[in-house]
Amino acid sequence: MLFPLRDENPTRRVPIATFIIIAINALVWAIVQGFGSDASLAMSFCRFGLIPGELLGLVADGTPVRFSQSVVCRLGDTSAFTLVSSMFMHGSWLHLIGNMWFLWVFGDNIEDRMGPVRFILFYVLAGLVASGAQIATDIDSTVPVVGASGAIGGVLGAYLLLYPRARILTFVFLGLFFTTTFIPAAVILLFWFAIQVLSGLPILAGSTGAGIAFWAHIGGFVAGLLLVYAFIERTSFQEERAD
Repeated sequence: MLFPLRDENPTRRVPIATFIIIAINALVWAIVQGFGSDASLAMSFCRFGLIPGELLGLVADGTPVRFSQSVVCRLGDTSAFTLVSSMFMHGSWLHLIGNMWFLWVFGDNIEDRMGPVRFILFYVLAGLVASGAQIATDIDSTVPVVGASGAIGGVLGAYLLLYPRARILTFVFLGLFFTTTFIPAAVILLFWFAIQVLSGLPILAGSTGAGIAFWAHIGGFVAGLLLVYAFIERTSFQEERAD
């Protein structure tokens, strides 16, 4: 396992948009999802999670899906808004903290190159592509897709193109052996992407994927690779070409 702790990649300005996105996710977890309490978590999945079969109308109206001991969601009343709202939902404390940590480590440099407004647009667009990729691989699913991982995958893809040689202080865990060391960003990000692909391929053959939206991660990452240069500020692009 490789887990990034921080990067050695200075920024020129305060990452306001990154702070805002992290704050929104934290507030949603607290207010909407009740800090992960069973009932609140289940209701948030029902109301704001992305359920592919429901969104595409492939599940009969009123179909019951039990999300917890006390919450049964009846499908059929949803909207395209869940494509966005699902990006700010999480399934557990670990899910939330892990996503926000990756966003903090890699997001500030991407925002630095794009500016806060462009970065937010990029983040949301990458998240939408990620959702589309997940829907395409499981169109009639009644399992809610939640989490910022797809949008953050876009940030990781952008970081790979812009800063492949950036030094990342990384926690390395291999069985009984663990240490911290600096590793080039390209190694960590390509390793992460390879894990998503290897985990996602069995899903195409009918595997459940352990309830993880691997294809959302893949779709977001590819979106980041394709979209990054359309969103970085022109002056930033010119500085890169000059270097």
